[in-house]
Amino acid sequence: MAANHFETLVAEWYEFRGFYVRRNVQVGKRSAGGYECELDIVAFHPEQRALVHLEPSLDSDSWAKRELRYKKKFEAGRRYIPTLFRGIPIPKHIDQVALFVYGGGRGRTQLAGGRVMFIKDFMSEIHAGIGHRKVNNAAIPEVFPHLRTLQFAAQYWGTNELAG
Repeated sequence: MAANHFETLVAEWYEFRGFYVRRNVQVGKRSAGGYECELDIVAFHPEQRALVHLEPSLDSDSWAKRELRYKKKFEAGRRYIPTLFRGIPIPKHIDQVALFVYGGGRGRTQLAGGRVMFIKDFMSEIHAGIGHRKVNNAAIPEVFPHLRTLQFAAQYWGTNELAG
């Protein structure tokens, strides 16, 4: 399955920060064909010894339905992620993140053994990381088109420079 724009933005953000990123990873090969599950984003930073499994979602499902879906994905992540980096020592702890655009639940911090993050906090994290970079002397490389677009927005929205 192709990644949507939200998954692509998340993957770009981690890759831009020095993580090695795997996207839409099929895991749990079945003997009769197919796979048990797809992991949206797995990111590993060797220097920081950080291993992150992210499941970005545009759904508006109930928390009960999300609990079932994310339980399956996070359990599969814990089971199969160590096999994705054979020969590379990886940390035992996997930071598993359910990243949502919709859903309220502002007080909700956990889901199916992973942590919950909402788009507002994610976008604030990106803004803090790139908002100070000026396009003319610290442009984000064009291999990160979503981040580069956000860099332009951070530089020009809310300024008088747009007025001409």
